[in-house]
Amino acid sequence: MKKSVLLKHIGKRIKDIRVGKGLSQVDLVGRIEGKIDTTNISRIESGRTNPTIFTLYRIAEALEVQLSEITGFQETNEN
Repeated sequence: MKKSVLLKHIGKRIKDIRVGKGLSQVDLVGRIEGKIDTTNISRIESGRTNPTIFTLYRIAEALEVQLSEITGFQETNEN
């Protein structure tokens, strides 16, 4: 899978989950600890930036979903 396709897929999943929960980008940013703003969320949702795995994890926590729901990849229980 091309990087651009993957980033758009992840961004669409984040937006779909956020909208499905009735949250605005401002609402989502308010739930995330750390330095992230609506510009970052907009860029992630549109696939225009490559977020770190930690950023994706924090977004997943804020949306109250598993990281795998955003990425489409299965999580493992390895330490």
